[in-house]
Amino acid sequence: MDFEKVMREAVAPRPKVARPIVLVGAGGIAHDAHLPAYKKAGFSVVAVVDRDREKAETLAKKFAIPFVAGTIAEAVAYAPKDAVFDCTVPAPAQRVVLPQLPDGAAVLLQKPMGETLGEATEILKLCRSKGLTAAVNFQLRWAPNMLAARALYDAGALSAVHDMEVSVSCHMPWELWSFLKTAPRLEILYHSIHYVDLVRSWFGNPLGVYAKTVKSPRTAELAATKSVITFDYGDDKRVFIAANHSHDFDPKMQRSFVQWEGMEGAMRARMGVNLNYPVGLPDNLEYIVRGDAGWSEGPVSGNWFPDAFMGSMGSLQAYVQGEASTLPTSVEDAIDTMRTVEAAYISNRRGGVELPGLELE
Repeated sequence: MDFEKVMREAVAPRPKVARPIVLVGAGGIAHDAHLPAYKKAGFSVVAVVDRDREKAETLAKKFAIPFVAGTIAEAVAYAPKDAVFDCTVPAPAQRVVLPQLPDGAAVLLQKPMGETLGEATEILKLCRSKGLTAAVNFQLRWAPNMLAARALYDAGALSAVHDMEVSVSCHMPWELWSFLKTAPRLEILYHSIHYVDLVRSWFGNPLGVYAKTVKSPRTAELAATKSVITFDYGDDKRVFIAANHSHDFDPKMQRSFVQWEGMEGAMRARMGVNLNYPVGLPDNLEYIVRGDAGWSEGPVSGNWFPDAFMGSMGSLQAYVQGEASTLPTSVEDAIDTMRTVEAAYISNRRGGVELPGLELE
């Protein structure tokens, strides 16, 4: 088997002819990831709407977006009938935006899908009642190195996978996102949720979750920014996420990777965006197959940011056009990622098992 060829050919779904995109929200994620990705993919963004019209106009000028709206109603009136609505608004605003979109529209929602399972359930009901074809932007699944890892596994390089770990120890400048200052939930909901979704994409829903999330004394004004999540997939698999966003010492000791171990091989994928943020390092994928002399570097073209965002939008467009049979990050699937996140917070709240007493006499 030519594993190099298999990894090189691993790509996200892409529509044969891209639909026009209406961007709802002109914030940092649109500027830094969505629009650069769409430009690279050749996707056409025909309008942007934001209640801060000046911010929307600045974004439109930089990315050559022809129409700027100050209200969703104005954007909907302008939108072509086959437009895809890319909602990059924060989670609390999703339940406000969705009712204003056309029934039957194709919609890409920013993650998370609400801030609680209750909000996620309301969003799911809204999507169903309006007949929306809706996906959530859990884009890590579409990162080039994650696509290569999946292709390598599908080619049989690892055989049965029995171990998966996500390890992140870095410095994250949370102050860049002002809305997080008052967020009651932070690390798992806004960061490790990506890894929760990735784990589910490999193993499905867990039997249960054990989790602990804690505040950092370095960011005492924020909600918890460190966590450990262990997934129960029975007695033959170890799956966990360990995330620490307060390691602000020498960047060379930071780490950010996903590692899989199978009966016949192993892989490690670096998520470079987390390292020395926002400078970052390139993503990569290393692998070894039993019998090899050592680890090899897989061919990976592109990075999580912004390349994976092409996959989120591309998979939605390919699906609504009937060119793909599945929509992997649909709201129907994303609700289970939100259920898993909720389970982690419930586990954190309930606490661990107290040490048993001793009877020495």
